[in-house]
Amino acid sequence: MRLGIDLDGVVADFNAGWMRLHADEHGTELTPELVTGWDDLHEVGGFRSMGEFWWWARGGDRRASIFRHLDPYPGAVETLDRLARSGHEVVILTSKPWWAIHDTYHWIADHALPTREVHMLDAKWEVDCDVYLDDSPKVLPTLARKRSSATVCRFVRAWNDPVEGAVDVHDWANFAAVVDDLAG
Repeated sequence: MRLGIDLDGVVADFNAGWMRLHADEHGTELTPELVTGWDDLHEVGGFRSMGEFWWWARGGDRRASIFRHLDPYPGAVETLDRLARSGHEVVILTSKPWWAIHDTYHWIADHALPTREVHMLDAKWEVDCDVYLDDSPKVLPTLARKRSSATVCRFVRAWNDPVEGAVDVHDWANFAAVVDDLAG
């Protein structure tokens, strides 16, 4: 099966990564549990707006973008490796600003994700997959509606709510079990 896998908030621990970088640069003590909304990162980090947050996240001459400073969630890479070894195709579907493209490819290589296919786009439903795994409250409803014949999995996070037609998964073992059941 083709597995359409999101990166940030699913494979990569975006919040822990930006908070660690923020602590190094600003001396803060933030924890990922503080993030409860999709568009409130600027409030957690003390920025005036999401635009200001993304300007900081961009990096530049002083450092690489935030997307090079993320760790994978426990079990993410190992589960993707096992699923790929079982014959499934891992297809990366991620939304990224233009300035994060190279850092994202570096991150994928640094963590040796078992993929031959990477799509950086907002309309993830345009890429045909049998199973999708995402955490975005903006992406999940569209996937469930436009790819109703596929299995859409919501990686349950504080910033998303249940989506009609989506299967809730709570960790990587849970996701692997869903894929294994579908594969028979």
